[in-house]
Amino acid sequence: MSVTIKIHKNSALSKDSLMKAIENFDHEGEMIGNGYRNVIKILTIDGQRYNIKEFKVPNLVNKIVYRFFRKSKAERSFLYGQRLLDLGILTPSPEAYIEYKSLFVFGKSYYISKQLECDFTIRKLIDEPECDDYDNILRQFTQFTYELHENGIHFLDHSPGNTLIKKTSTGYDFYLVDLNRMEFKTLTYDERMANFARLSPKDYMLDIISDEYAKLINKPHDEVRERMYYFSQKFSSGFKKKEAFKKKYYFWRKKKN
Repeated sequence: MSVTIKIHKNSALSKDSLMKAIENFDHEGEMIGNGYRNVIKILTIDGQRYNIKEFKVPNLVNKIVYRFFRKSKAERSFLYGQRLLDLGILTPSPEAYIEYKSLFVFGKSYYISKQLECDFTIRKLIDEPECDDYDNILRQFTQFTYELHENGIHFLDHSPGNTLIKKTSTGYDFYLVDLNRMEFKTLTYDERMANFARLSPKDYMLDIISDEYAKLINKPHDEVRERMYYFSQKFSSGFKKKEAFKKKYYFWRKKKN
């Protein structure tokens, strides 16, 4: 297979050092998560820590789609990362992407960014509702999401693990990760409300989020809360049905260790 390597003009990475890291990817590095869908590792290259995401090889249809008709997840992550930074939205620095292709099909791909050491993610607010500064963190996160919407960013994977949070002397900084699914457009009111649906089914979180967002868009809190509840419940119901379907018809699948 041929290899496409794109390195950001401001990156300290070289093709040789990057390809050496990819060649040793299976045997080196610190794993993040269980690697069930995609494999994410932290590797040190020339003294700098990088986050490398290996996207799984697509199915047969997508091997053709990504080869000829659509940008790969790795390339989109790289381009969207640059676009976010241009718009003033924080994300770990996009450094490079790599694609493997044959004449007719697409193979593996990798997205490389600077490793960001964060303090926690939004998931902490779900798991620890009594954590310090809970209300303030959630309201600042809501303000961050409002900023996304105002900048025409529809982050389709706006879920608990995909916003990294760093505490600062003045508050909190929010960094988006898992960037390959985004739309850049003017969002409708319902799209804004639905964008919170993946975050949590917990009403007390949506109460705070809806209160803050209502202030930002100058709408009645009850109206905003009701609409957020609707989309959250709709997503939760669909998710449960999807998981039940997988359990029934894909029982033979085993997770990777």
